[in-house]
Amino acid sequence: MNTHTEQPTRNPFGVQEDPDPDAADVDEFADSVELSGGAAPTIPGDTAEAWKEGKAMVKVAGGRFYLMFDWRNGERHALLDVRYIAPDTLMGRYINLSSPDITRPWVGMIVDNRRIDGRWTNGRLDFRR
Repeated sequence: MNTHTEQPTRNPFGVQEDPDPDAADVDEFADSVELSGGAAPTIPGDTAEAWKEGKAMVKVAGGRFYLMFDWRNGERHALLDVRYIAPDTLMGRYINLSSPDITRPWVGMIVDNRRIDGRWTNGRLDFRR
């Protein structure tokens, strides 16, 4: 996997990133999402079988929160490049490093030190330890 770019990056992982993680569509998406910090078993397709397991690394740099993660046994990789908009709320952009043309707004709530509940335009995108 070649996730490195030739241009310097903002993110501490040195991987490709979206050039504008705070674009207007991120704000518009955030305004349309309500995060409660609770499980949502009523969301269609949100079953234990629908969850993907993987590894994630978190770093904070330059006032931003970066979460690089993988799934499918490390075959697929993505990066969240987000900013704090409240002590427990994050907002920014997801970029699929395996298919970098796929970028989406993302909003998340830090529930506790073991859990971040999040949404992107395709549904839930949560993180659990």
